[in-house]
Amino acid sequence: MALIVVGGNSRSVGKTSVVAGLIAALPEYRWTALKITQFGHSFCSRHGEPCHCATADHSWAISEETEPRGDTDTSRFLAAGAARAWWVRVRQGRLAEAMPAVRDTLAEAENAIVESNSVVNFVRPDLYLMVLDPATADFKRSAQALLDRADALIVHETKPAPPMWRGVALPAAAQDRIFSIQPPDYVTARVIELVRGRLVGSPQGAIVPGKNRVQ
Repeated sequence: MALIVVGGNSRSVGKTSVVAGLIAALPEYRWTALKITQFGHSFCSRHGEPCHCATADHSWAISEETEPRGDTDTSRFLAAGAARAWWVRVRQGRLAEAMPAVRDTLAEAENAIVESNSVVNFVRPDLYLMVLDPATADFKRSAQALLDRADALIVHETKPAPPMWRGVALPAAAQDRIFSIQPPDYVTARVIELVRGRLVGSPQGAIVPGKNRVQ
């Protein structure tokens, strides 16, 4: 099984578009696609809506998408050609509790692509891509902590100007693995070449047992 993870510096920077673009560009891999969403404490993981529940069984939920013509991100995965698509919803900081179900889902996949940053703390992907938008001021701490671990950075091409985010500097070594994009084109030929080359020449993505996960 090949395993790709796509993260980003914040919400709405194009992570879903990159995942869908890779699924469409590489249909031979028959992707199982997962989107992992972490909610704040005022939202219910069962349905992603505001609530005030406090029971332990609401800390995470996973559901399979079956409608390729819907308006959800997981519907976009199916529309792009994914064999299966799943939405994993967890409370902030509680991803570990959902990982047994995530591992079971990955184990059934021919190949998998996951939209998330934090999942990299629990799995060892063949390729970890991080989408960065310099025009988005927010840079999640979880993304900052994993910046050095990204195999490639997919960066929105903007006019020459300092990034809107503050206190974050891209590692010097990252300059050789930056891939510029100009939305609405989120997946370029260079990105596809990188992914295909890595998947053809790399070992299988490995699911790391919880006891070995990065803290």
